[in-house]
Amino acid sequence: MTDVLVVGSGPTGLMLAAELRLHGVSVVVLEKAAEPTKVVRSLGMHARTIEVMAQRGLLDKLLAVGTKHPAAGFFAGISKPRAVPLDSAHAFTLGIPQPKIDAILAEHAVALGAEIRFGHEVTGLRQDERGVDVELADGTALRARYVVGCDGGRSTVRKLLGIGFPGEPSTDDTLLGEMAVAVPPETVTEVMTEVRRTQPRFGLMPLAGGTYRIGVPAADVAEDRSQPPSFEEFRQRLIVVAGTDFGVHSPVWLSRFGDSTRLADRYHVDRVLLAGDAAHVHPPVGGQGLGLGVQDAFNLGWKLAGELNGWAPNGLLETYEQERRPVAADVLDNTRAQSLLMSLEPGPQAVRRLLTELVEFDEVNRLLTEKIVATNIRYDFGEKGHELLGRRLRDVELKGGRLYDRMYAGRGILLDQTGSLSVTGWEDRVDHVVDVSEELDAPAVLLRPDGHVAWVGEDQADLVAHLPRWFGQRSTGA
Repeated sequence: MTDVLVVGSGPTGLMLAAELRLHGVSVVVLEKAAEPTKVVRSLGMHARTIEVMAQRGLLDKLLAVGTKHPAAGFFAGISKPRAVPLDSAHAFTLGIPQPKIDAILAEHAVALGAEIRFGHEVTGLRQDERGVDVELADGTALRARYVVGCDGGRSTVRKLLGIGFPGEPSTDDTLLGEMAVAVPPETVTEVMTEVRRTQPRFGLMPLAGGTYRIGVPAADVAEDRSQPPSFEEFRQRLIVVAGTDFGVHSPVWLSRFGDSTRLADRYHVDRVLLAGDAAHVHPPVGGQGLGLGVQDAFNLGWKLAGELNGWAPNGLLETYEQERRPVAADVLDNTRAQSLLMSLEPGPQAVRRLLTELVEFDEVNRLLTEKIVATNIRYDFGEKGHELLGRRLRDVELKGGRLYDRMYAGRGILLDQTGSLSVTGWEDRVDHVVDVSEELDAPAVLLRPDGHVAWVGEDQADLVAHLPRWFGQRSTGA
């Protein structure tokens, strides 16, 4: 019996598989598609997701195939070119098409021992107190101790569980595709600049190999968004919206997406959990979807591994939903607001003009930018304490290197600037790093495997009182 079956091989599923393998959990990823997708659903990642990749030693691989851009303000497309001072050593946006992200994450997961099976469609689930039986479309079945649905907004796993997915249906669809054009770049720029004055959902982005990623508003909302548009439908919409089809030809892929906004009623039923778009969908404004899902996986992986490996304290796995569902709700709210601000109606346009004035204030610009890049997240641990408690710690520079370079193994870390503390009894779950940093104004911090601060202080007895909450009981005989 496999420990965990992950359904879906997108960034969320692949990140989760890798996180579980860091803790020795057996993982099989089931993907109904016959091969990795070529569709570029995301064009990059923001600061917190970049930090996550740095914490697992993946950032250099991503930088080698991506492009760094300044972390300038861009809430609702209100462009503020000046850099926003973010509390991060990785305060930039990384432009990289999703298929390249998927490939790097898949390579990472497989290198750690995960198995990815394409052409395996899940059609049924049945669980008991010891595990979950998963039925596949070919009539075969698999059994696992846990199942995690990372299978997107139309999640089969969520539907089989009967979990509600309330929210607003799509009111506007957008056609998206990659193809070649037969006009010079100057013409593309000229037409796009003019059309985007009144239609922010239209755009052409040049890609490697001479093709363009093109987005254009659809004529109506599709009943079945899983069916891609025809090339002729795409071409006709370009003519209607832009007055020209740019001589498009040789499509690489075609797709469509909507602006529906939904949040799952709950993130798990017994031994089956949800992560990524299976748990939440929202308009793509701000480019937050990939990061939200990857960070779900980053939060869930070590907790589920702790449950499987027998050291997790009571209630640890439940904190996944308690911490991540409010984050998703906040993203849904900010994308609703951004979508409204991009409306061409007089009321939203008046608010947009007002907000354009307000973002000239650095504090406002930073607040709105941090919502998108997710560096402002603070989990509620139900106790008062140091301002760092519940927040992720930035990649501070130590005398012996950088903090994130010590986090590749996915374990907890006690960063001890006093040199007088101990994690005796928890050495199999927590690394004790005795080092100092001019960037850290605290004697010592206890970090969870996801980099969030679980304790701040210098008293050994207080540390010992907090360790069990996140890392279970002291090992027998310690």
